[in-house]
Amino acid sequence: MSEPGVAGSESAQERLDQIAAQVRACTRCPLHRTRTQGVPGTGPASARLMAIGEAPGEREDLEGKPFVGAAGQLLTQLLEEIGLSRSDIFITNVLKSRPPGNRDPLPEEVEACSGYLDAQVDAIQPEVILLLGRHALQRLLPGSSGISRSHGRVIRRGGRAYMPCYHPAAALYNGSLMSTLREDFRALRAYLDAPAQAPAATLPGPPDPPPEAEQLGLF
Repeated sequence: MSEPGVAGSESAQERLDQIAAQVRACTRCPLHRTRTQGVPGTGPASARLMAIGEAPGEREDLEGKPFVGAAGQLLTQLLEEIGLSRSDIFITNVLKSRPPGNRDPLPEEVEACSGYLDAQVDAIQPEVILLLGRHALQRLLPGSSGISRSHGRVIRRGGRAYMPCYHPAAALYNGSLMSTLREDFRALRAYLDAPAQAPAATLPGPPDPPPEAEQLGLF
């Protein structure tokens, strides 16, 4: 199999289509034996914003699309509250196949999918990458402080801008995080609306939630 996203003169959309086909046929880790189908991601190659979550869940595995369950409905709502549509952004996950029982991704599974995710980021070249939850944070910004310290702030590394946020599923599990998520999405909107000549500004986030919040398994 060719390397994920290897491109000659292909357009960004053609590269994304190629990556999607490779994800659906992928056998790089044992998850291909238990999944219904691979879930590459959805959205335009021209997206200014890319959102990355943890892994497909049951609904995503059945439909082949990311964030179509309850957490996805909340993500759609949060985007609409800041004037964005799901069709405006590219949505994907660290893992492209559902782990059995929705367990946490294993390091070897993350590594097996890493080439696909990196190729998607390279094809899209988003202005900012929204990291939904601790697994996306650990994958894209290794060595960073936890979500409870870094959420709602724009972090620049390697020429890219990232904003960590709690995973929407965390707010569904712990309603006290809902206001935090809304504040973070408003900060995201402010960053997207900032003048182009000042893209490196790091915006202050809202106050951190109680320390015990990050101890829940959904972060």
